[in-house]
Amino acid sequence: MNARIRIFLVLIAGFLAMPATAQVQIGYADPEVIITYMPEYQAIQQQLNNEYVSSQEALQAMAADFQDRVERYQKQQPLLTPERRAEREQELAQEQAELQQAAANEDEKLGNRQEELLAPLLEQVQTVIDEIAAEKGLHLVLRSPALLFVDEEKVVNINLDIASRLGISIDEDTASN
Repeated sequence: MNARIRIFLVLIAGFLAMPATAQVQIGYADPEVIITYMPEYQAIQQQLNNEYVSSQEALQAMAADFQDRVERYQKQQPLLTPERRAEREQELAQEQAELQQAAANEDEKLGNRQEELLAPLLEQVQTVIDEIAAEKGLHLVLRSPALLFVDEEKVVNINLDIASRLGISIDEDTASN
C-alpha cells in the first residue's frame, strides 16, 4: 500500500478514535489550481514548451533518418541475398527500438524537468497551506480534487486564503471547486 495512503488512513483512524466532544477541523485546497494562477507558472510553462519543441525536433530528425533508411532498404531489397536481407531487417528493427526508447527517454526527461521546475512553487504553496491551517486550527487539510462531497458548514475551503497570502487572485468559482 502506498505510504501516503497508509498515513492518511492512520490519521483518519486517529480522528475517529477522538472523543465525541473533540471537534475535528478539516479544510481543503487545490494546490495545482492555485499554482496555475502564480506568475511564475507561465514562465515555467513557456520554458517547458520550448524544451518540448526542441526535443520533438530532434526526435523528428531521427525519425526522418530512420524512414530514409527503410526506404533505401526497400529499394535495395530485391538485390540483396537472404542473409544480407535478414541482417538489414535486424539493423532496422534495432534502430526502430532505439528511436522508440529515445522518445520514451525524452518523455521521462520532460516529466522530470516539469517536476523540478514546479517543485519550488509547490513548496511555496505548501508552506502557506501549513500557515493557514495553523491559524485556522485545522487538524487536516485535504486535496480538493479527491473530494466527492463537502459539507461547507463543517469543512473549510482555504483556496482563497492561500491565493490571498500569495498575492494572487483567483476567481471564486475556481476556488470553490
